[in-house]
Amino acid sequence: MLQDGYMSVLEARDRNEFLGQVVRFTKRMGFDTVTAITVIDHYLGEPEFISVDNAPASFREPYEDGRKDPVMQHCKRQSVPIIWNQETYVTAGQADRWDAQARFGYCTGIAMALHLPEGRHFVLGVDRDQSLPSDTIELTRMVADLQLFAVHAQEAAQRIMVPSSPLAEAPKLTPREIESLRWTMDGKTAWEVGNILSISERTAVLHINNAMHKLGCVNKHQAVLKALRLGLIR
Repeated sequence: MLQDGYMSVLEARDRNEFLGQVVRFTKRMGFDTVTAITVIDHYLGEPEFISVDNAPASFREPYEDGRKDPVMQHCKRQSVPIIWNQETYVTAGQADRWDAQARFGYCTGIAMALHLPEGRHFVLGVDRDQSLPSDTIELTRMVADLQLFAVHAQEAAQRIMVPSSPLAEAPKLTPREIESLRWTMDGKTAWEVGNILSISERTAVLHINNAMHKLGCVNKHQAVLKALRLGLIR
């Protein structure tokens, strides 16, 4: 079961534990290497990159610069995950780069970025030397599992690796917004939340979206995690 990996990464206490949990989840997914990068945009100066990975030492240094890497460029501009392979690099005119990294097992993989409020981003990339599943359903499930894990991993990365700032006062959510988030935490859809609370699906969506906006989150999963951290739901 992968589900325990979502909560385990949230419980990481330091950088080493965080990397250990990320690598453990990655290997259970069938990937050999992983890179998790927290990016902080600065209005004055270059962005700050805080990275953890299990890349071979001989690989890491020559390929740290992602300005020409088509996978990193995709993640910089989009939130949609990218499933990449040799063709991705050939199409981008970076065939030599793929040839070089393939010697270290970086032949194909999946990468995605979460673009967060306040100029913060989280990039998760997993790689291996074997082809990805050809079955569309299996591959879609794999991407979905990684996306959910990324939401949890970025929460831990922000806590562990980003310098802390004074905790802002918890936003004031209405009782309905709190109830909607609590049922969302239990895996209920907006339609199910509406039935439970005797409201329409559209109203349930409105409550969840309002809670997301007040919490400064870009999706309902992040809103649930932040509400948990602030003690708004239990």
